[in-house]
Amino acid sequence: MSDTFDAIILGGGAAGLFCAAMAGQRGRNVLVLEKSEKVGKKILISGGGRCNFTNIGAGPANYLSANPHFAKSALSRYTARDFLDLVEKHDIAWHEKTLGQLFCDGSSRQIVDMLLEECNAGPGNVTIRCNEEVSEWSRDGETYRVTTQYGSFTAPALVIATGGPSIPKMGASDFAYGLARQFGLKIVEPRPALVPLTLGGEEVLFRELSGVSAEVEAEAGKTKFREAALFTHRGLSGPSILQVSSYWKHGDPVAIRFLPDKPQGWLLDAKRESPSARFRSILREELPDRLADVLADQIGIDGDLGNVPDKKLRAAEDRLANWRFNPNGSEGFAKAEVTAGGISTAELSSKTMEAKKVAGLYAIGEAVDVTGWLGGYNFQWAWASGYAAAQAL
Repeated sequence: MSDTFDAIILGGGAAGLFCAAMAGQRGRNVLVLEKSEKVGKKILISGGGRCNFTNIGAGPANYLSANPHFAKSALSRYTARDFLDLVEKHDIAWHEKTLGQLFCDGSSRQIVDMLLEECNAGPGNVTIRCNEEVSEWSRDGETYRVTTQYGSFTAPALVIATGGPSIPKMGASDFAYGLARQFGLKIVEPRPALVPLTLGGEEVLFRELSGVSAEVEAEAGKTKFREAALFTHRGLSGPSILQVSSYWKHGDPVAIRFLPDKPQGWLLDAKRESPSARFRSILREELPDRLADVLADQIGIDGDLGNVPDKKLRAAEDRLANWRFNPNGSEGFAKAEVTAGGISTAELSSKTMEAKKVAGLYAIGEAVDVTGWLGGYNFQWAWASGYAAAQAL
């Protein structure tokens, strides 16, 4: 079997489906090839099954890339408001959680169904084929040929939308990078992002706090996030840790500011107001008991505050405000929500997502070296980059 299309999109995830829908609505005849048994698998599990489909505040500053300016064009031409308008057009009820995160009131399935409806909206034609494993690909003049176990397909445009290797149990792989390299595109070294960090050595004791969480300010490099941190049986997780993990480099510390609302001198004030209060008890008033006990033991202050020298209380304050953890690694691609790195933005047009040196070849979504923060930003990049490519197909 041999079929000819206007464009072949590899990958039926968020970026691939949205690109197909937008191109189909421009009258294009599009083929989507998905190797899994169904499309949108990552969409379905996202947001605890309710899909954090965008972030109302999404902008270039919320993305990590070797070229921090690359995402500006696509994000400005298809905004979070644009996608929200589409959600509302389909009568999907939604709500806003913290920090501009938008979720379905119902199920993530509503977003997948919406995308499929958009693919069927015409006037072009979108064909979606699942369980198609791509075995060969080539370019002959202005025509791309893609071969699967079921046939061979040709088109003048080929879109890489197969994502990165995060969450391999969902079928994720590094397929995009091999294909891109064959066409001469450079790859920024992929690494797990939005991923829990692991602790070893003397910090293993913090694993005993598994399940305990607290609001903190976490910092890696020069980047800070204030959200909850969660101790796990392997180390550190929770929103603040997942956020800084994208900026963390192996060998670097992660600084945690416990009690981020406390002003300088708060322990000295507590000493004056309640000299008979115990340091451990003061911490327990502000933090979960198990965490307070471990921190108190590590700091080494026992007894009444009135008997503790001011210098020692200042040192305790400083340590609580800048507690240095030294992760020995991360939980890897298996637990990473996304992949940082990928197809180099230097190879692509920021307006169309087309390869500068290979006409008709496009890359969108997570396959590209653009990685969003936790909270709907990566979906917004999928929509925006898919839209940008679709306008050029």
